[in-house]
Amino acid sequence: MRPQDEDRPIDPGPAWLGPKASEEDEGKPAGRIAGGLSLRAVIPSAITAAAICAGLTGIRFGISGEWEKALLAILLAGLLDGIDGRIARLLNAQSRFGAEVDSLADSIDFGVAPALVLFMWSLQDLPRFGWFASLLFAICCVLRLARFNARIDLDEQPHKSAGYLTGVPAPVGAGLAFFPMYLWIASGEEMFRQPWLVAIWVVAMAVLMISNIATLSWKSFRPRRSIRLEAIAVAGLLFAALLTEPWWTLVVICAIYLALMPYAVWSYARVRRRRAERDADAEKKPVEPFDVTGVPR
Repeated sequence: MRPQDEDRPIDPGPAWLGPKASEEDEGKPAGRIAGGLSLRAVIPSAITAAAICAGLTGIRFGISGEWEKALLAILLAGLLDGIDGRIARLLNAQSRFGAEVDSLADSIDFGVAPALVLFMWSLQDLPRFGWFASLLFAICCVLRLARFNARIDLDEQPHKSAGYLTGVPAPVGAGLAFFPMYLWIASGEEMFRQPWLVAIWVVAMAVLMISNIATLSWKSFRPRRSIRLEAIAVAGLLFAALLTEPWWTLVVICAIYLALMPYAVWSYARVRRRRAERDADAEKKPVEPFDVTGVPR
């Protein structure tokens, strides 16, 4: 029996993951390649490698105290992470190797890099507890990714089946962890750099990543056809705002996401209640008797 090449797309099953663009995406199996590894199979993993380089470069900028560059490098890593899986599906180039590289990249870009940058920026001024807060964030990010990978083959996922996510995704958690840093750069106020304030915030974001609360996914946002043009206009304005006032725009985006979290919990509870009522009605519905021919009487 010929051993399976780890770079070769494999058939779907418990061993197949496929590189993901995010936790919301579901992979599709790719066929086997008759010859060697094609260029289209290399491109997604190359983008993932670029994301790793961006995350590590963010750490390098943090060491030299270039905080804006450090943030931009980690944000670039998040952007690359968001497109590598989609490109893999577009090129039909999913592989187990790409999935493993993607998961490792996420742990570096959204766990290790933010934890170290935040420690060098503020938490190092808080003896012991500041380092523990950074460690907790990195560990919770890795645990979240491990939980996602362990559940990828499970059929029973209540949050996912309803269009929600479990906890805050790793890229979003990293972005939210930098919230005090956005405010510090945008306003220049030193109060946002206070170690105790940053430590409490980082611990809270770490807990949210591994929590079991329902959070909104991109699939939850389905604008009506009547406001489609307005939605496109808002997206264009958001992009323009990121170019002209990036830090205040990121502050607003984080604030909106945090404000929508209670709504996500409430809306998922409503979905669960409707499902329970539907299941109860189905159990109460009498079974129609059949005659010997199998035809309802």
